[in-house]
Amino acid sequence: MNINEIQEEIIEEFSIYDDWMDKYNYLIELGKNLKTIDTTHKTDEYIIKGCQSKVWIDAELVDGKIIYAADSDAIITKGIIALLLRVVSNNTPQEILDNDLFFIEQIGLKENLSPTRANGLLAMIKQIRLFALAYQAKLNA
Repeated sequence: MNINEIQEEIIEEFSIYDDWMDKYNYLIELGKNLKTIDTTHKTDEYIIKGCQSKVWIDAELVDGKIIYAADSDAIITKGIIALLLRVVSNNTPQEILDNDLFFIEQIGLKENLSPTRANGLLAMIKQIRLFALAYQAKLNA
């Protein structure tokens, strides 16, 4: 599946739920399945600045594709990062950079988060893209 197909799948999954309490519960469930970051990487070097809760993210390039891992100390935030990584992980740096994350708007995620969580979401996306930029530059070198 490519990035856009995964996003369409997520939009369809969230359309099942009528209210945001159910969607939050679904996010919490998604967080339980997150491929978590190695505990040795739960350091300030890997923490995302701008998040209300603690979020750590790491990435490695394997066979030309980026594999992300993350963790958070907050259950909703853990679900949000799990959702983001589901979309971007296992794609090339260029694919990640070329695609917009339209599912966020489509499922109403950003407008149903507190302002601090919405800022954290943007910080997570920024870090994901920074990893992609760094790996793309490495591939082009």
